[in-house]
Amino acid sequence: MKKILILLLIIPLSSNSQKVYSVKYANQSDVKVYVVDYANQSDLKVFKVDYPNQVDGNKGLWYFVDYPNQSDKKIYFVDYPNQSDLKVFFVKYKNQSGWRNKSKQYLFY
Repeated sequence: MKKILILLLIIPLSSNSQKVYSVKYANQSDVKVYVVDYANQSDLKVFKVDYPNQVDGNKGLWYFVDYPNQSDKKIYFVDYPNQSDLKVFFVKYKNQSGWRNKSKQYLFY
């Protein structure tokens, strides 16, 4: 019984957050995100996947859910880079996604 309890406590902590929901107000968000124009300006290169089962760890594969309770992280898109916690660039291909600035990786754990 103790082993099951320990597993239930550890599993949620080890999951990587990549199911996101875009909120309407900054105070509702976990992470404030700014979309940059060029990949070299970003902290994270993101590829939007079509299905939730395509999310694979904390590698920049994001699935946008329909409801906040389905998400791992709630994000808010800001208008200016100095308002953001994270700068992202949306890529065209899955193999282009990933972290450029690993010091910000903690935002999605």
